[in-house]
Amino acid sequence: MNSNPADQDRDEGKGKGQAPDPDPAPRQAARTFDDLVAEAEAAPTEGWDFSWFEGRATEARPSWRYAESMARRLAHASASLDIQTGGGEVLASAATLPPLAVATEGWPANVAKATALLHPRGVAVVAAPEDAPLPFADGAFDLVTSRHPVKAHFDEIARVLRPGGTYFAQHVGPASVFEVVEYFLGPQPDEVRHARHPEAERAAAEAAGLEVVDLRAERLRMEFRDIGAVVHFLRKVVWMVPGFTVAAYRPRLRELHDRIRAEGPFLAHSTRHLFELRKPV
Repeated sequence: MNSNPADQDRDEGKGKGQAPDPDPAPRQAARTFDDLVAEAEAAPTEGWDFSWFEGRATEARPSWRYAESMARRLAHASASLDIQTGGGEVLASAATLPPLAVATEGWPANVAKATALLHPRGVAVVAAPEDAPLPFADGAFDLVTSRHPVKAHFDEIARVLRPGGTYFAQHVGPASVFEVVEYFLGPQPDEVRHARHPEAERAAAEAAGLEVVDLRAERLRMEFRDIGAVVHFLRKVVWMVPGFTVAAYRPRLRELHDRIRAEGPFLAHSTRHLFELRKPV
């Protein structure tokens, strides 16, 4: 979710993101545990398109509507960089792109997907590891964007921004979707639950010399309406339950399937925060 289930909605294009609104009743109500799991295991996980979840899982949308706000900024930029672009879906949703537009991505399957989607729009896609320095000159961009980066390296963001340039991003917040995480992994320590806290990231951004123009946070309701949605989510958002496989967690999955059938959707909550940062002139 970055995401969200996940974090994709129809008008935001990319699903580091958020599932579309569902049908009033689950489509899969009559299907067996084995059928639902097998379907979820067979579904492709490349890119960040979350349309597979339609009718099976939902996530409320942040009030700031990131993709629309990002698109408005892109329309006025001269050189932009989208960090950890996933399959490029959110960037591709913008109607107007700058004369120079670049995106980075670290996962090879997503690099290929983003290249196919973004090259026709004139966007250069660069394969770059998430934790490596950004492969660009100082002051190369007046706008840097990212939707659900694994980690924001504010020193590098500040370095590649021009004076007066903007970092505009939606981040995953602390303890996001931890109802799912802790169902499978058990209670998490405080340092894990509090990681990605917006105030800690604010401090890191300011330490890198960036000014905070806007910082907003929201906690958003999620529903998983069948066990297939849970399986696909954990296969796609791999950092939630590291090393997840159906074989390793089959008993817990079966228990959750029975619980959803008896009690209704499994409820969770994502956390998101919006950053607008500025590099001083």
